[in-house]
Amino acid sequence: MIFYGSAILAVPKDSARVRNGCRAARACWSYRKPGEKAKRVGRRSRKAYNGRVWATPFPERELIKIFAKCRKMCYNRKKKDIGISGAATRWLRDFPERRAEKYGRNQTEAPDGRKGAFSGKIYDTVFADGESPLKESENIALDGCMFEWKYPLWYGKHIRVQNCTLFEMARAGIWYTDDLEMTDCVVEAPKNFRRCNGLTLTNVALPNAQETLWSCKNVRLNRITAKGDYFAMNCEDMQIGDFTLVGNYAFDGAKRIVLKNARLLTKDAFWNSEDVTVYDSVISGEYLGWNAKRLTLINCTIESLQGLCYVEDLVMKNCKLIDTTLAFEYSSVQAEISGRVDSVKNPLSGCICADDFGEIILEKD
Repeated sequence: MIFYGSAILAVPKDSARVRNGCRAARACWSYRKPGEKAKRVGRRSRKAYNGRVWATPFPERELIKIFAKCRKMCYNRKKKDIGISGAATRWLRDFPERRAEKYGRNQTEAPDGRKGAFSGKIYDTVFADGESPLKESENIALDGCMFEWKYPLWYGKHIRVQNCTLFEMARAGIWYTDDLEMTDCVVEAPKNFRRCNGLTLTNVALPNAQETLWSCKNVRLNRITAKGDYFAMNCEDMQIGDFTLVGNYAFDGAKRIVLKNARLLTKDAFWNSEDVTVYDSVISGEYLGWNAKRLTLINCTIESLQGLCYVEDLVMKNCKLIDTTLAFEYSSVQAEISGRVDSVKNPLSGCICADDFGEIILEKD
């Protein structure tokens, strides 16, 4: 099945689905009030969809919602009236409730009982040219799909994505979405995942993660590889494991982060962050952690020019500092270092314990 913007193209496997799809399509061209026969909306609306809408294998209750959404998209793209009356719009809007009264609530609800503007399963589908194909969707499961254009999943809720690919032009693809789970996917598009709540990514590759994961809350990342600058800016309440990042300025302004088994090749990481705890990780990059508050590093290996400066309440336990110079300037620190510290400059307060020290610089204010 292939989506081209506002058009829907599907190849049903049996004639019964074709008939069901056609009946649902005809319903979209008509409206009725209780007790009245269906009326045609007008020739202009049918002409607007000529060659655009085909029968689909979706259930009829979902087709009504899909075609209504497509009509709205066509209206927005053409910037002119296409002959859809207000009565028709009201009829389509109220259709699920009337059907529920006749057949029972389970006819309009998702399998888990939650209602959504568009719900169901979509598999082996290519979303080609056309913006926002699944905007404001709820309770959908995507498997084996490909997204080739911008803004595919905005304002969604309860989304499950598996074995899918977001190509480079699917930039800014997932914004303002709550409760999204993504597994075994490749996200090539930059500027993804903005202002999401309840985001879980497992075994996902982000080869172009420029400005990705901004201002998100309640995030779970596991087995993630990412490359790009400004990763996870201003995020809150993150649990991260088995994570690899190549890119600068990561986690700027982030709060309440727990990071385990990570490898970070990034300069200016954790700037302005609060309540960050890092376990069993390797961090390489200059100016690590400036202006952070309550930064804790446990069993970590650090390589940083002039790193860990201006930190409030820095705690380090069983860490290694490799080729780290001019460290701890104006920081309040409690550090237990395994091995040598090459250079320390003007720590503000606290205690630094190490096997050996190189240069210690204490300047008068």
